[in-house]
Formats: sequence, C-alpha cells, structure tokens
Amino acid sequence: MTPLLMGVVNVTPDSFSDGGRWDTPDAAIAHGRDLITEGADLLDIGGESTRPGATRPLVEEELGRVVPVIQALAAEGARVSVDTMRSEVAEQALAAGATIVNDVSGGLADPRILDVVAATDATYVCMHWRGHSDRMQQLASYDVPGGVVAAVRDELCERVDDARAAGIPDERIVLDPGLGFAKKAEHNWALLAGLSVFRSLGFRLLVGPSRKSFLGSLLAGPDGSPRSVDDREAATLALTVLLAQEQVWGIRVHDVRASRDALRTLDRWEQG
Repeated sequence: MTPLLMGVVNVTPDSFSDGGRWDTPDAAIAHGRDLITEGADLLDIGGESTRPGATRPLVEEELGRVVPVIQALAAEGARVSVDTMRSEVAEQALAAGATIVNDVSGGLADPRILDVVAATDATYVCMHWRGHSDRMQQLASYDVPGGVVAAVRDELCERVDDARAAGIPDERIVLDPGLGFAKKAEHNWALLAGLSVFRSLGFRLLVGPSRKSFLGSLLAGPDGSPRSVDDREAATLALTVLLAQEQVWGIRVHDVRASRDALRTLDRWEQG
C-alpha cells in the first residue's frame, strides 16, 4: 500500500520550516496548487505554528489565515485537512470544504473539537500531545515500563476513548504518534522503531517526520551544531521510504515532489 502524501501548507509567520513563506492567503493558495501538481494527495492547512516555544495566535487570526485558503483549494477539488486544535476553527474549516481535522492535541486542547468532528463525516487525526508549544519539551519524560512507546500507546488509547464517546467511529479515526511533540530525539527514534505497536491498535497511522529537529541532531556537524532545517530533506526522504514499508496510511511532508519521486521509485523496486 502506497501511503498518502499530506503536503504541508503553513499559513503562518513562524513555523519552524517555512514560516513566512506562504503567510498570506494568495501565497498559500498558490503553494497548495503547486503541491497538488507535485503529487500531494492531501493538503494540510494550518494557521498556528506548533514549533517549540511558539506563541498562539488569536482565534480570529487563525480563522483569517486558513478559511480563505481552504475555501479556494477545496473548490478546485483538492482534498483538504485543517491543522488546528480549536473547535471554532475546525467547524468553520469543515464548512469551507475541509474533510479532515488534524488535531495535534488529540482533543486535549479543546474537547469540543471532538463534538464538531462527530457531527460531520470528517476524518479525525488524533495525535499524541502533552501540552502547548511553550512548555511541551518540559513534558518529555517517559520513565514508565515500556518507555515512550508504551506511554504514547496508552495515552493515545485514552484519546481514542474520548473520540468514541463523542461519537466518532473507529473508521474515521487516524492515529499519529506525535514525533517532536514533548519528545526528545531518542523518543522519536523509539517511536519509529515501534510503529508495529501502534498498527496493532487497528487504526490508520499518519506520521510527520519531515525536517524535524531529531534529524537535525542526527546530522550534526563536527562542532555539534544541528543540520539546518532546509538541509534535512535527504534524511526525510529516507524515512519516507521506510515509513512506506511500514504501511502507514499517510506521511506529512514539506517537499512533495521529492517524496513522490521516492515513493514511485520504491513502488517500481517492489514490482521487480
């Protein structure tokens, strides 16, 4: 099974990888069109940076960033996901044409978001999360039996219970282990090695390794300085291929063209 490629459209001034490049609706719409042309199956449109230390925008700011972009791209036939933790944004995004709510908080930041999704036929991406960007790295402790894999599995199961209680059926739930969110580099690698544990829960999986800091630290220079964000793409592509072999449902990426090339190459290899 070839995973879906979820192309990232950050309509933000401060995202870790591309903040400010597409922070106006017109620029974001044009970028979304480019990603579709390059092979994106989905567009993940977000108006709030979740990089460590980021400041949250006002609800009105987030709405103003994402709703016009979603309306335009959905009207052109794109399959659109809204990357938000807020029920108000999810509600208006779904009305504008989004069909997926990618909630990095798994319903913890705003429990009403589960009711919003349940009232529609949208897909709900439930990510593992422990706290907002200003403090999440202080919560990166997994000193329990089974370590980070067991802790994330159990905490995701709690989030699934709440989603089910709100009325979201299992077939509309996708799980994301939350690479980089309240995770140190060694936690991210352990989660990637333990993906079979999450697959065994019976849900589709979305994974977002693209250009994240654990790759920067892996590729650090002789002086220990992490590799810059824009120079982590080769490592991202390696993970894209490996994740495809792990049969994940989707991979969230910045460079769609390179990722599509990698998946096409893997597909041809597997054909023999």
